[in-house]
Amino acid sequence: MDEIRGDEIRGRAEGTAPVPLSVLDLVTVGQGRTATQALRTGVDIARLAERRGFHRYWVAEHHSMPGVASSSPAVILAHLAARTERIRLGSGGVMLPNHAPLVIAEQFGTLEAMAPGRIDLGLGRAPGTDGATAAALRRTDRLNEGAEDFPQQLAELTRFLDDDFPDGHPYARIHAVPGPVQATADGGVQSPARPPVWLLGSSGFSARLAGVLGLPFAFAHHFSAQNTIPALDLYRESFQPSAVLEAPYALIGVSALAADDEREARRQVLSGALSMVRLRTSRPGLIPTPEEAEAYTFSAMEREFVDSWLANIVHGTADQVRTGLDGLAKRTGADELMITANAHSGEARLRSYELIADAYGMPTA
Repeated sequence: MDEIRGDEIRGRAEGTAPVPLSVLDLVTVGQGRTATQALRTGVDIARLAERRGFHRYWVAEHHSMPGVASSSPAVILAHLAARTERIRLGSGGVMLPNHAPLVIAEQFGTLEAMAPGRIDLGLGRAPGTDGATAAALRRTDRLNEGAEDFPQQLAELTRFLDDDFPDGHPYARIHAVPGPVQATADGGVQSPARPPVWLLGSSGFSARLAGVLGLPFAFAHHFSAQNTIPALDLYRESFQPSAVLEAPYALIGVSALAADDEREARRQVLSGALSMVRLRTSRPGLIPTPEEAEAYTFSAMEREFVDSWLANIVHGTADQVRTGLDGLAKRTGADELMITANAHSGEARLRSYELIADAYGMPTA
């Protein structure tokens, strides 16, 4: 296995934060905004996160959703790598069954060459979309088979990253480039580092697999809060030390939004909640404005969903969000909190990360 240093996985808490804080960005597109504006906001958030001491910035793979512009994580990460200097950049995640493992190894080997020592490869086994879109992506309608094959796909990807297929394997003469093979070519010089692999999940499957393989684990608390503690417990119980990690390391994705006052925070998160209502009822669209969300008449069933959804979002003033994040870190024992802010405007999202950093006294430069 090529070298993976522990400091590339384990973050450092800044200021008074209980654990390292990071950013998960869906590159959301609000009504009246363009994808170009959303991607520019992503750069602004990544630069703010770097300046204020957030440990990493990840983008998630989603498809066929007008309000989410992160369908191509590797492309976005290349764009960000050219516009940042220190912050770790990664996928949260790439949905491996949607892709050939060799393609992912090539893409993230290229990213590692662009930004050495700053790239994370987070992998999930869900499609990141609806079944019809997944079938279009994978050129098959046997979607369950893709999820069941995930451990084998992961093993294949890892071998491409490490360039260590055994002699006699059909892929032994195939190499992911950029990658380790360049060090073995005549006159070749290649960094021994390669992107660390993370497993992502919202249930016990990836938690157990990450533990057995000794990999870092990222849990989607932001949309599967009821499973967070059971999954983290399973990960820790299953963990076996590896060349990657000597002890478990788990982060959780957290929906959190801070504003200058409590009412404004509520207005902002309500627009995201309305967007989720529409997504869950097969009406995906751009993120509505807070004004539209406030004026919308929710049915009883929709109101029940919204109340449940908002209960899992840490929102309010900066002090209220800090208290909520502190409590969540304590309850779950998470080693890192990865914050996602879902709001209509990029300005509201940027303001939220700035306020959270201020609340914890994180660096200002």
